[in-house]
Amino acid sequence: METSVELVGLASVAAARLIDLLATDGWAAAKASVLSLWRSAHPEHLEEELDDTRGELVQAQQTDDGEERRRLLVVDWQARMIRLMAARPDAVDELRALWGEEAGASSAPAAPAQQIQGSMTLEAHVSGGDAFLAGRDMTVTRGGQA
Repeated sequence: METSVELVGLASVAAARLIDLLATDGWAAAKASVLSLWRSAHPEHLEEELDDTRGELVQAQQTDDGEERRRLLVVDWQARMIRLMAARPDAVDELRALWGEEAGASSAPAAPAQQIQGSMTLEAHVSGGDAFLAGRDMTVTRGGQA
């Protein structure tokens, strides 16, 4: 039996993944998957809410508060997914199937090697100091101490 901590972890991973996908070219597929998940529980206005969430996220990404807005949207959708799992316990398995291994790994230790796909642009403008840029983990050692 799932514990409430595991279900919250599943909802958190699923909500974060949903919000991330809504801001990409793959948002239509993510939207269709979420709509199918909610097909028998509260489907009335979900499509409009997903479109509104996407619009809010895209608009926020063009401002300074984009990351804060993203976090708020994740929390909102996490709560929705928790309510869905409470109303439909079978949705737990559907959420895991929908989000694949990511949702099942929420309570498992992270794998040492992960393959990440995508692009990133890093830019630094430094005058009279040091700049350290990394696409992932970084360790900077100075004076013999890490």
